[in-house]
Parts: sequence; C-alpha cells; structure tokens
Amino acid sequence: MTSDTTALDSAHAAMEAAPEDNAARLRFYERLADSELFLLLSAEPEGEQISPETFELADGSFVLAFDREERLAQFTGRTSPYVALSGRILAGMLAGQGIGLAVNPEVAPSAMLIPAEAMAWLSETLGHAPDQVEARIESVHPPAELPEVLLRALDTKLATARGLAQSAYLVAVRYEGGGQGHLLGFVDALDAAQGPLAKAASEALTFSGIEAGAMDVGFFAASDPITARLAKVGLRFDLPQPESTVPERIAPGSDPDKPPRLK
Repeated sequence: MTSDTTALDSAHAAMEAAPEDNAARLRFYERLADSELFLLLSAEPEGEQISPETFELADGSFVLAFDREERLAQFTGRTSPYVALSGRILAGMLAGQGIGLAVNPEVAPSAMLIPAEAMAWLSETLGHAPDQVEARIESVHPPAELPEVLLRALDTKLATARGLAQSAYLVAVRYEGGGQGHLLGFVDALDAAQGPLAKAASEALTFSGIEAGAMDVGFFAASDPITARLAKVGLRFDLPQPESTVPERIAPGSDPDKPPRLK
C-alpha cells in the first residue's frame, strides 16, 4: 500500500478484483466499519446534533463521507463543515433512515455508493456480540485448524483496541462437564472494555466468513492461575498501549456510546 493508498482503497480493490468472493466483500465492510470517516455537513455541528449534507440521486438519498480530510476538501473545493466519526457509528446513525452512503465520491479509487439496505445490514451485523464464557475450563491446548483469514482478522482488529487490555491468547479448550472449542482470553482488560472487546472478537469471526460460535471469549487477570496456562500454549496477541495520558478533546462522534444525533 502506497502513502496515497488507504486501507479502505486496498479493501475496495480486493473486492472489485474478486466480485464473487464473499470473504473479500466482508473484509471491505469490516474496513469501512473500522475506518475514521469525515462526514460532510450542511452546517457546523450544534452540540451533539449534526446536519449531514444529503444528495438525492437516481439510486436514492445519500450522505457523503471520505476516509481522509484532504479527499473531502478536494471534492468540495472549499472549506466545508464536517464531523469525524467511525464507520460503525455512521452505520448506526443511518440504519432505518432510508439513506445510503457515498464513499470517497470522485476523489479516490474506492469511490462507491452503498445503498441504505447495505448500511442497515452493516449496523445489524455490528450489533451482534458473543456470550462471555461462564463454564469452568478443564484444560487448555494450542489452537488447531483455525483458518489463516481468521488469525489475520483478529490481528488487525485487536491492533485497533489501544489500551483496552494488555494482551490476548487464542487457545483450544475443554470445559468441565463436556464441550470444547476455541477461546480468545483477554488479560487485564478494562472493565468497561469487556463488551467492546467481545464485539471485536465477534466481528473478526463474522467478517472472516467463519460460522458464529466458533470461538468463545473470556477475561482474566494477569494474576489468575489460568493466565499462565494460556500463555504457555496460546497464540499471543499484544494490544497496543496508549503513549500518553493527556486527555483529548471529545468531538461529536468520538464516543461510541454517545453518537451525534442527526437533525
């Protein structure tokens, strides 16, 4: 990927090159959900309320979003109001509104129109989350026979979970009373991050085309005896840690639990 090519450009190119490849299409939507997007507005935000610029096209109503500020400026040719928010928040905002998303129109190789139905599907898919493990673990083993696409998806997804946990281990497990499978065990996760981390694991499964339920999720303290067993046989993922504790200014759309409201 060159300096001018974004992750969304690359995912879009892979999808276009293999139109019958469901996995490539899923990976594009995963990148869209994880990307920071710059949504073109008709006016400056008022508190938590925003007014997206809406365009009426033959295929329906669309808002415009770009994965770089420079691309938005190139499209409008002037200084324009916008708000930065993740693709997942934007999908949730558009779901049920009958409005689609125009991505990077006219300014990037990833330019495309995503209809309202596809944005509603994305929002619903992102809303799924696995149940956390409550069964007692009897034994742990090295992971086996997991597709490479899932391992890459987990690595990519967890790389975005900065500061939410120290690490994670992927292992095969047997549970007391019967049952077996794979477990992604997070170590020293923040209490408030357990839900988002479980959803991230679920999304890695979903957007890899892997059947739901193929992997459980658990949370452990570094001091728990089970953690040493996970570390001994598991595939380790190190989550990036924050470089600074300086608080950042909270902008509309930056808090997934408090998205901006459409006017």
